[in-house]
Amino acid sequence: MDRSYPLEKTRNFGIIAHIDAGKTTVSERILFYTGVSHKIGEVHEGDTVMDWMEQERERGITITSAATTCFWTPSIASDGVDPTDPVKKKEQTHRFNIIDTPGHIDFTAEVKRSLRVLDGAVVVFDGVAGVEPQSETNWRYADEGGVPRVCFINKLDRMGGNFERSFGTILERLSKDAVRLQIPIGEEEHHRGVVDLLNMKAYTFEGAKGELVTEIPLPDELKESAEKYRHELVEKIVENDETVLNEYLAGKEIPIKILKKILRKATIENKIFPVLCGSALKNKGVQLMLDAVVDYLPSPLDIPPIKAVNPETDAEEERLASDTEPFAALAFKLQADPFVGQLTFFRVYSGTLAAGSYVYNPRTRNRERIGRILRMHANEREEVKKVFAGEIAAAVGLKDTITSDTLCDENKPIILERIVFPEPVISLRVEPKTKADQEKMGLALNRLSQEDPTFRVTTDQETLETIIWGMGELHLEILVERMKREFSVETDVGKPQVAYRETITKEAEAEGKYIRQTGGHGQYGHVRVRVCPLDKSVDPEDLPKNTKRDKNFEFVNSIKGGVIPVEFIPAVEKGLREGLERGVVAGFRLTDISCELYDGSYHDVDSSEIAFKIASSMAVQDACRRAGPVLLEPMMKLEVVVPEKFMGEITGNISSKRGLIEGMEDRSMNKVIRATVPLSEMFGYATSLRSLTEGRGNFTMEFLRYDIVPQNVATTIIESRK
Repeated sequence: MDRSYPLEKTRNFGIIAHIDAGKTTVSERILFYTGVSHKIGEVHEGDTVMDWMEQERERGITITSAATTCFWTPSIASDGVDPTDPVKKKEQTHRFNIIDTPGHIDFTAEVKRSLRVLDGAVVVFDGVAGVEPQSETNWRYADEGGVPRVCFINKLDRMGGNFERSFGTILERLSKDAVRLQIPIGEEEHHRGVVDLLNMKAYTFEGAKGELVTEIPLPDELKESAEKYRHELVEKIVENDETVLNEYLAGKEIPIKILKKILRKATIENKIFPVLCGSALKNKGVQLMLDAVVDYLPSPLDIPPIKAVNPETDAEEERLASDTEPFAALAFKLQADPFVGQLTFFRVYSGTLAAGSYVYNPRTRNRERIGRILRMHANEREEVKKVFAGEIAAAVGLKDTITSDTLCDENKPIILERIVFPEPVISLRVEPKTKADQEKMGLALNRLSQEDPTFRVTTDQETLETIIWGMGELHLEILVERMKREFSVETDVGKPQVAYRETITKEAEAEGKYIRQTGGHGQYGHVRVRVCPLDKSVDPEDLPKNTKRDKNFEFVNSIKGGVIPVEFIPAVEKGLREGLERGVVAGFRLTDISCELYDGSYHDVDSSEIAFKIASSMAVQDACRRAGPVLLEPMMKLEVVVPEKFMGEITGNISSKRGLIEGMEDRSMNKVIRATVPLSEMFGYATSLRSLTEGRGNFTMEFLRYDIVPQNVATTIIESRK
C-alpha cells in the first residue's frame, strides 16, 4: 500500500480557542466544505459531528478533543484552480488531519496534548470579545511547543462584532507580530464578505451554505483602508528577507508569489501570525481560512526533525519526517470506545506502521502487537492497513501503553519527550452507592484516569476514602457523570476540596538516625540534611553534576570520601521524597524544596537501603519543622463579564472573597473585571454570580500560582484537619 498524499501536501493542525469563540462551528464548516459531511451540524441544535459525546451535546461545549481527516482543494477564488480538470484538481488537493480541542480551562490538558503532536494551529477569536483568558493560555502552550499559528477572528456578524478592536487585543496581549491578511466587508448585521489584502480582491460567500466563493469589485469605502493595511502587511513580510527588503525600499513591486513564499517561511518560524476574519455560523470566510492553512501552515517536512533520546546510550538522536526512517510515534491520548475497546491515538513522526505488526515501548521495555489501525472521524472509525510518517491515527490492541509513551522500532529504540500536564487543584470524595458498584467504580476510575492525565485517584490513608482530583468543579462533575453513563456506576460525592500545599521559608538542618538491634542483622542508617526554599530562577543547565532537579524538588548530594556508600544514595533520595509527601503544618504535600545530603555515617554489616530511606524521611521532616513551614493555596485568574450596573456589587463580592482586582475594561455593552482570587473562596460562584446579576453575568477562571495562606485562614484550615 502506497502513500495516497505526499508529505508536502499534508497539514496536521488543531482548532484552538477560548470557550464559545466558535471552534466547533468552524470545524463543522470545514467538514461540510471538504465533503466529509453533507449536512452542517450546529452546536445549539446538538447535532455536531465533532462534539459527539452526550454531555457535549447537552451542554453545548467541547469536553474531549476530536480528530478527523479530510481533503481540501484550494478555492477557485484564491488559487485559480479549474475544478473541471481532475488532474489539476488532484495535484492541488491537500490532506488535513484536524483536531478540534476544548475551550474550557478544566479541559486544558486536551489542548496541551493536541498541540504537542500537531504541526500548526488555527486560533479562533470571538469578534466581540477578542482575546479572552483561555486564548492567552492556549497561545502560551503553542509558544512553548513552537507551533505556527493562523488567527481567525470569528463572529463578526454578531452585535458588537468589531474586527479592529479584536485585532488590537491580539497585538496587545498575545503578539506584536500579528498582521492583517484580510479585513471584513461590513460588520454586525452588515457583514457580507472579506477583502484579501495580498491580492487586493474582495469576496462574498453565496449559496444556501456559503459554498460559492464569489469575487466582487473592491467596495469604494474600503479602498483607502485596504491600501493602508496592505502597505503594513507587505512591510511586515519583506522585513524577513534582506534581498527582497532592499528591492522593496528601492521602489520595486514585489510579486505576490514571492510575498506568499516569504510569509509562509516567516509563519512557520513564528515570526508572523496572519490574521483572517469571517463568521463561521453565517458561512463566511471559512474556505479562505482553509486556503491560508495550505499556504502558510507547515507540512511535516517544514518542521525541524523530532528530537529524542536513545534509551541505551542516553545520546540525543533525531528522526526525519520520512517513510524510510525507523518507525517512531508518540501516544498522546487514550479513549475508551464502546465497540472496539481502548483506542490509543498516536502521531507518526517517522517510518511506517502496518496493522498486525509489533511496536516497542521503551518505558515498559516490551513489544506490543498492533491489532487494528483506525483513522478517526470524531467517533466514526475507518480501518486502514498502514499509516505513514506525518499521520495521526488510533490503534486497537495496545494494553500497556499510556499517554506520552513512545512507540518505536525495537532495533532502533528512542524515547520522545514526554507531555507535561498541569497539576490538579481540586478534589472530591466519592463512594459507591451499593456493594455492586464497588468493583465497577474501581474499574471506571482506573479507565478514566488512564484517559485523562489531569484526573488522579488517591486513597486517604486515615479514612480509606477514595479521593478524585481534577482541574475544576466542571471537570469532576463531568467525570462523575461519565462513570454513571458509561460504566453504570452510581456514586455519592462529598464537597469539593482544595489542593493545598506546604513549603518552607528559610534554611534549616537536621539529623536522622535509624538504629534497630535485633537477633541477627540490625538496621543502621544515619544522615544529615540541609533544606532550603527551591530557587526556581536557576537554569537547570547551570546546576552542578551532583544535583538532580524536577519541577518542585531538588536533591543535592554533597557527600565526599565515601561517608555514605554510593549504593545507598538513591535510597536517601527516595526517603527524602517520601518524607515530603506528608507536610508538617497540616499534612499537605511539601513542595518547592531543595534537600542537600551533606553528612552521615554507615555500618559495615547493619546498614541497608531501607534504614537509610527511613533515616532520610525522619531527617527531612525534622528539618522542615525548623525551616519556617507555611501553607500554600492555589490562586486563580478570574475574569468576570457583567453589565455595568452590576459592577459595584461584583467588585465588592470579589474583595469579600480575598480577591485582588487587577483591572477593568469595556467590552461591547459590558464591563470586564480581571482579578486574582483564592480557589477555596470560589466554590459555587456560578450560582452566586447569576443571582447577583439577574443571570446576565458570566466568568472564566484558570489556575495562576500558589500563594502563602494568610495566618487567620491557615489557622482555620489546620484546625479542620485535626
